[in-house]
Amino acid sequence: MRSIGEMARDSGLSVSALRFYDGAGVLVPAWVDPVSGYRWYGPEQLEEARLLARLRRAGMPLADIRLVLAGWSSENTDLVRKLLQAHLCRLELGLSDARMEFSTVRALLERRENPMASLRTATVRLAVSAPELAAALDAVRFAASTDPELPMLGGVLFDIEGETLHVVATDRYRMAVAQAGTTGHGGPRVQVIVPSPLADAMRALLSDDASVQLTVDGDRVALEAGDRQAAGQCLDHDFPDYRRLVRLPAGRRALVDVPAFRAAVETGSVRVSEVREQDGVSCDLSVLRVAGDGTVCVCDDGDDGQGDIAVNREFLLHALAAGARDQLILEFGAPTAPLAIRRTDGEGTFSMLMPVRLEN
Repeated sequence: MRSIGEMARDSGLSVSALRFYDGAGVLVPAWVDPVSGYRWYGPEQLEEARLLARLRRAGMPLADIRLVLAGWSSENTDLVRKLLQAHLCRLELGLSDARMEFSTVRALLERRENPMASLRTATVRLAVSAPELAAALDAVRFAASTDPELPMLGGVLFDIEGETLHVVATDRYRMAVAQAGTTGHGGPRVQVIVPSPLADAMRALLSDDASVQLTVDGDRVALEAGDRQAAGQCLDHDFPDYRRLVRLPAGRRALVDVPAFRAAVETGSVRVSEVREQDGVSCDLSVLRVAGDGTVCVCDDGDDGQGDIAVNREFLLHALAAGARDQLILEFGAPTAPLAIRRTDGEGTFSMLMPVRLEN
């Protein structure tokens, strides 16, 4: 017999995944200690667990996996083969549709003879409050991407317009926006993407209450704080139109006490992602619900409702920390709409988390 930890180690499924599949009736332990609740698995279940892990990596729906495992244990090879073939056909059809859509998008791109004018100018120099810029970088840095396939997201956008500097980062699954006041720039809008290492070097300079000088000179950006400077090349890419992405329909807002809510998220029920949406890796989810009295609760495993929203638990904890307030506002839209985390003292700094679709 294997404990759940040993089964996780040998099968490639996480402990949380094994608990989920037990609750879903897909891979039920051979024996559960009635006193301690510890799960124990029989020797023959290791092969089933490894098969389950492979099928999930291939994106097979849970309902089909349940039938495959049933056919596997009963040696009904005909059923297993038909289920595998049916899923392969679905994958091939989906790939064909994706290729067609991508071809259309490429054609549209090629027809754009006049690309969008660059938002960089020859030289821009402005003053920024060091505390405001530090707070803005702290509020967004967690959302910057580390995916080498998307280099345009591997930094922090500095969007200068009028007397406001908007600071933005996103990795597709989360987005954070903050702002700081500026002086000295009265020209047109300017956008540059500061690579994440350079953004971190800039943040390290912001230890005083004085103002600092931000300079954009073509493809080069520099931050001067007294006799210290952090400078480097901007990323030579276009950042997504974040203003379009943050236009969310009004949702239901709930005020949360961050320390108490964070503790509830850390200790509350989690479940493994049933769709591999986020960089191809399953993640632990927190399922949130706004109760009738306006409080936000973390739902227990299996206690799902229509208005609940599931988010990556790690991302949620990061967003709460980046909010840097004892009270924050959680804004809920539809279960398929992003969850917004806002400050109570202004709308200029906020983050958004993409929901994760639950299997059921």
